Amino acid sequence: MPLSKKEVQHIANLSNLHLSNEMIEKYRVQMDSVLDYVQKLNEINTDNIAELQHTQDVVNVFREDVPVDCDSKTKKAIIENFSHRKGDLLEVQAVFNDTEK
Repeated sequence: MPLSKKEVQHIANLSNLHLSNEMIEKYRVQMDSVLDYVQKLNEINTDNIAELQHTQDVVNVFREDVPVDCDSKTKKAIIENFSHRKGDLLEVQAVFNDTEK
């Protein structure tokens, strides 16, 4: 069943995206295509297929998160050139907010 423009607009609102009518139609067509493909995949019988996480042997390549200090001259220059700061603390724009639409 194809998505309606209203459903695409709802998804855009949930994603905090502001879309023009042309973009809503473009995304509606693209999302319909993706959902059609997922429907085809759902029709495949996978009862006797073993679960698989990766097609290749994978090794964890993450390193330990260790802070690395810079020299005091560089640190001072960064702090002095940062637009919003409180002492040595740098204030950045919030990534998450509590407002609901």
